[in-house]
Amino acid sequence: MRGPDAFPTVSGVAAAARMLTRRHPDLCRMRLAGESRAGRPLWLLSVGHGTRHVLVVAGPHPDEQAGGATALLLAEQAVHDRRRLTEDDLSWDFLLCLDPDGALLNETGPAGPRPGAVHYRHTYRPAAAEQPECAGVLRTSVEELPETLALLAVIDELRPVLQCSLHGTDVGGGLVRLTADVPGLAEPFGKYAAELDIPVQTGSYDALGWDGAGPGVFVRGATAGSTWERPHRYGGLTAVVGVPMWASRRVADPTPHPEPERAVASLAARLRKDAAVSASTLDRARPYLAERDGPLLRGVEDATESLGRLADEYETLALAGTGRVPLTMAHVAALDIAARRMPLLAAGMLLRLLDQQRHGDDDPAGEPGRLHTRLERRLDAGARDLLTAAGARWVPVGDQVELQARTVLAASRAVTRPAPGPRVPAARPDGVPTGLMPR
Repeated sequence: MRGPDAFPTVSGVAAAARMLTRRHPDLCRMRLAGESRAGRPLWLLSVGHGTRHVLVVAGPHPDEQAGGATALLLAEQAVHDRRRLTEDDLSWDFLLCLDPDGALLNETGPAGPRPGAVHYRHTYRPAAAEQPECAGVLRTSVEELPETLALLAVIDELRPVLQCSLHGTDVGGGLVRLTADVPGLAEPFGKYAAELDIPVQTGSYDALGWDGAGPGVFVRGATAGSTWERPHRYGGLTAVVGVPMWASRRVADPTPHPEPERAVASLAARLRKDAAVSASTLDRARPYLAERDGPLLRGVEDATESLGRLADEYETLALAGTGRVPLTMAHVAALDIAARRMPLLAAGMLLRLLDQQRHGDDDPAGEPGRLHTRLERRLDAGARDLLTAAGARWVPVGDQVELQARTVLAASRAVTRPAPGPRVPAARPDGVPTGLMPR
């Protein structure tokens, strides 16, 4: 079973889910779980009538676009395996897009393969405080986003044994982060990644210091009050399954880095320079921006401020030494990617804001025109350098979706069909989930 050749739109995912419910009304149903800040619907698709629930959350980060297609593929698979749903007393529930407002801002670019500069030219990454999964971390309960409240209400209602949050990365490899161990998950995950020629990310900035449960699988308890932690109230757990748009084998290299402190210090110095340049460019652009307090501007501001915070963290890591977490070549490659992508996100979003200002007034000799030209050159060069430094190649959308779907299935079988003794994933004899055959 194959994923699509392009990322679907938010409306396309909802329409496909609606068609599924019409084709299988005995098994599928769709309802409104809430509304976004802008009043867009948060749709919940359910397949099956069991008392145990697996909740799949697509689109928690709107620039990580594979999740909607993965949810649809898994829903079709659940319909195909209706007998297993009954045998396992299981229901699958799909929150089709947690942040539809942000996702729409990422639909301006190509839906499939694209040059790196074009990707960042159309990417919108919300400020951290505006990301729905940041519940209990950056906001108080009074300030909570409606999308977050809707997700928490769904978790409280369904009490899922497993929540799967569908994430991605611009450049890197596949990885899984767990809020509790799922023994044996690393084996099928690695197998599926190898079959699809997607590297497993053994070094990750986001999971630095987490316990390893096998290549590319990391375990750490979630922050109390977060959406990832919420299923633990009911004996469940969360699996965060990430897949890359561009694959880099450098994030899979377990070789110890010969000079990790020096390498990280060099990355921190570059971040300091990029932070200063990004802040200066934003200050010079502000007088010409039509948007004074919109999501794109807040995204630029957050990305620009994040550069300085990231430099602080890298400097601390370099000065404190890396003995607690011995850094490998994969770790340093992941840190390098993280340091290179943030300035590109800031530049791309700022260009979109300048585009709005320049509409009908695109004098290249004026200050906005000069800023626009410099940003475009910086974006082109930075995106090219990122992909070259990472040795990255585009991963077909269908492969991104297939790896994510297979991994979710493996996690769900490990959690919902435990064998006596240590839990191991239940699968066919060849280790491939039914209906998702390797190509």
